[in-house]
Amino acid sequence: MGMKMGQTEAWLLGLLTLAALIVSGVNPYDRLTWVLETLPVMIGLPLLLATHRRFPLTSLVVRLLFVHGLILMLGGHYTYARVPVGFWAQETFDLARNHYDRLGHLAQGFIPAMLAREILLRQTPLRPGGWLFLLTTSVVLAFSACYEFVEWGSALALGGDADAFLATQGDVWDTQWDMFLALIGALTAQLLLARRHDRQLRQQSVC
Repeated sequence: MGMKMGQTEAWLLGLLTLAALIVSGVNPYDRLTWVLETLPVMIGLPLLLATHRRFPLTSLVVRLLFVHGLILMLGGHYTYARVPVGFWAQETFDLARNHYDRLGHLAQGFIPAMLAREILLRQTPLRPGGWLFLLTTSVVLAFSACYEFVEWGSALALGGDADAFLATQGDVWDTQWDMFLALIGALTAQLLLARRHDRQLRQQSVC
């Protein structure tokens, strides 16, 4: 009979993610930064593949996680302050800095919000509505704050060697911007994708 379509897609995206991880690790700008930036992919990919049969995620969330992995790996290869598309946007729109790291933190809110929403809906008594919206947003903000703790710890432990990982580019409000953009991402994802996500969850429960 072979694998179901959902399983096939999950394994295909897993293999593509692994290939992208290998490519991103070829001559990165800074090896330590590459490890730190891609560590979520190194941990998350095996975990998702190992739990796919017992806890298959909706195709919407799986595809979003794939995109998030690509964002992390591209940032890891070049460092976020040196991603070419960020330089292109900086020149085209006359920006003061390379904003690729802003995209990364927006995605850090947008995509984990849908993963958190799915886990909360499937593992708790919560149902779509205000409490789910609030708690999903709170989870994302907590995750974003913890990530800033990791950056702070890296700066204390590594000193100047952590500059590429921090990607502050001289912005004293970088931490606040990072968490604010994660909040905007979480709110936007729920407002745009909640209905589609609910439909997929209902279809999945019927199958």
